[in-house]
Amino acid sequence: MKPTDELLPTGTPEATSSFDVSPGRLARLEAAESIVVPPAGDPATFPALQAEIRRLAAERDAVILAHSYERPEIQDVADHVGDSLMLSRVAAAARQSTIVFCGVAFMAETARILSPTKRVLLPDLAAGCSLADSITADQLVAWKAQHPGAVVVSYVNTTAAVKAESDYCCTSGNARAVVEAIPADREILFLPDMFLGMWLQRVTGRRLHIWLGECHVHAGIRAGDVEAWHRAEPGAELLIHPECGCTSQVIDAAASAGEEPRILSTEGMVTYAERSPRETFLVATEVGILHRLALKAPSKRFVPVNREAICPYMKLTTLEKLRDSLSLGRFEIDVPVDVASRARAALERMIAIS
Repeated sequence: MKPTDELLPTGTPEATSSFDVSPGRLARLEAAESIVVPPAGDPATFPALQAEIRRLAAERDAVILAHSYERPEIQDVADHVGDSLMLSRVAAAARQSTIVFCGVAFMAETARILSPTKRVLLPDLAAGCSLADSITADQLVAWKAQHPGAVVVSYVNTTAAVKAESDYCCTSGNARAVVEAIPADREILFLPDMFLGMWLQRVTGRRLHIWLGECHVHAGIRAGDVEAWHRAEPGAELLIHPECGCTSQVIDAAASAGEEPRILSTEGMVTYAERSPRETFLVATEVGILHRLALKAPSKRFVPVNREAICPYMKLTTLEKLRDSLSLGRFEIDVPVDVASRARAALERMIAIS
């Protein structure tokens, strides 16, 4: 591995990771682009499939959780829809013996860690995450060795093995609270999302050692996308996810224009849009959230700043796969006991702060 200072975008704090982002990033992009997303299918068949899914869930004593980036028909049949933090809490408190997670693998792992006595199913094992793939447990162990005594804060978009090597987990909704809860004299390693880490440095005033990982979808949302829509929709309010590659540039540009973009988690976007007096919003995150926003605030208008911001992993789960998961018990997610025990401690610290 070699230093990657030259690979950092303008405005990025000094690199302190040795992660060689270039080849790894290309491999993750190629893997994501190779995903074959199943077609939506005939909407006329959805009601019958959803009724069958609800019947199977009741028979199997299962609760269905869906992330806000999932397909609309999946969100509509789920018992709970939300972001990682909200669904982590639901998983921990669920009374059902089976959790079916319509999301990606790290989310199902998290549910399993927080609910060790329950069965956790993931409808498609190929549902991965380019951000979670940007760091391995071995890489984190080596990074920790370079900074003995540092506090490790891992974004929830990581594998169970990486969480097990962490002191705290966080989500985009509570990352600021987690960082601010750590004593000011402690060194912090933040991973794996560099854009979220940059934003945290900005809002907390803390200097963080930031791993150079990214979500390929959010990294692809650029300042030019936002600027184009601002010109087309001058009265719209901007809602931006802190994983976006344009976050720092947009904040600076907005400040120069006397505006204040809302930097929010996916769940924060929904809550804010419901309460805001504005009627039109520019949304900078994965487009799956538009369905939930429209349901929660039907009188308002939501415009994606990048219509191509689609996570193929989140779109792998279909109603047919969800039905088969419930019917056949596929695919069960497990985490080794020792890994789960250490990862649970980091997750519980996150939940306690939130």
